[in-house]
Amino acid sequence: MCEFVSWVEYEGNNYFLTDSELQTKEGEKLLRPEVIDDLCGHGAIRSYYPELIGKGSNLECVDFSTPLNFPKEIVKMIKQGKMSRIGICIDILNKIGKKKYKEIQALALKKYKEIEAPAWNKYKEIQAPALKKYEEIEAPALKKYKEIQALALKKYKEIQALALKKYEEIEAPALKKYKEIQALALKKYKEIQALALNKYKEIQALALKKYKEIEAPAWNKYKEIQALAWNKYEEIEAPALKKYKEIQRKEFWKIATQKKYRKDNWK
Repeated sequence: MCEFVSWVEYEGNNYFLTDSELQTKEGEKLLRPEVIDDLCGHGAIRSYYPELIGKGSNLECVDFSTPLNFPKEIVKMIKQGKMSRIGICIDILNKIGKKKYKEIQALALKKYKEIEAPAWNKYKEIQAPALKKYEEIEAPALKKYKEIQALALKKYKEIQALALKKYEEIEAPALKKYKEIQALALKKYKEIQALALNKYKEIQALALKKYKEIEAPAWNKYKEIQALAWNKYEEIEAPALKKYKEIQRKEFWKIATQKKYRKDNWK
């Protein structure tokens, strides 16, 4: 995602967005919730200026230590506060300006948290018992699955051990015809082992299927409750966050447009 400030350079001209563009019919489209997060990006610029699609160079700078890093027309707009809806650039402020901005930001953040905290607590209140209920159902199902799996594995190992013992009984006294008998015995061992392993996998698969039959509905129910709780939280939190950002941005530009609060090279 692009940062503030971005612009597109094409045929000696610099194209960027200001508050004026956002007040037009085309500009208002860029304020829709699904696209507003990329308002300061090159995509938004090209959306407003469709003639730039596939043309020009994407330029971007986040170093506000000197206005020389930006085109003069952008510097002018920043000083006049005419990019207040696009982004903020705290580094143009001097110490007094930053202090003043932080004081206002802290108040706005406090107000946001006063609204957000109860909403988050409510979400956790709803989510916690739902998760507990899921775990109450899932835990014994998982325990049962593991018990069946363990028994099946034990049975498999017993059969495997007997087959191995049989193999060793045939192989040990037949040292003279070791290779011949070993091959036959090994083949027999593998046949028994394969059958035992297949049986183990069948039992394991059935146990896993049974576990999932119990666990899946419990998980789905938990997710449903969690989603409803989260939606409720967002209904409260989203407007509060939006309001906080609006206050943060507006107060920043109230400060930034006053020369006394800007660094000397930005005056």
